Amino acid sequence: MKALFTTALIATAFLGSVAHAQQALVPAQSAVNFEAKQMGVPLKGHFKKFDAKVAFDATKPETSKIHFSVDMGSATMGAKETDAELPKADWFNVAKFPQATFDSSAVKALGGGKYQVEGTLTIKGSAQKVSLPVTLTQSGATTTATGTLPLKRLTFKIGDGDWKDTSMVADEVNVQFKLALSGVGKI
Repeated sequence: MKALFTTALIATAFLGSVAHAQQALVPAQSAVNFEAKQMGVPLKGHFKKFDAKVAFDATKPETSKIHFSVDMGSATMGAKETDAELPKADWFNVAKFPQATFDSSAVKALGGGKYQVEGTLTIKGSAQKVSLPVTLTQSGATTTATGTLPLKRLTFKIGDGDWKDTSMVADEVNVQFKLALSGVGKI
């Protein structure tokens, strides 16, 4: 009987991890964009490379886990000169900090496909607690998570040195994300 119970526990753990492993980011349908202002003029950019490891349970969202990473060297604002500056030490310091990460600590259902996600955002070695609203929608087998995270760039030492002057580049940056996921159960 003990062997049967142990086998059942192992099978449950294995099946649970398989179900979560099937949740995957669909990069071709996903985007991570950012917007800042330079001398009052909006500047837009995006990251070309990012990944998400998601274990989301719509029936128990509080047990869900999200790990999101962004390849900081993949940032582009569409201008050769600007793109050459972004990886440098004053901005993203890609040589020392190649990735930014987000790790969830709590997911709370708010109703109507809306969730509040708490976690730690780490950029350039600076870890900060953040809270962001996320909306989930489903179309066929794809679940899309969307939201906007307002940041203060100087909190993360983005635009260091001469770029600390917020009259040139505003401190406020909005990061918008659209993450398409496969393998998420019905919400």
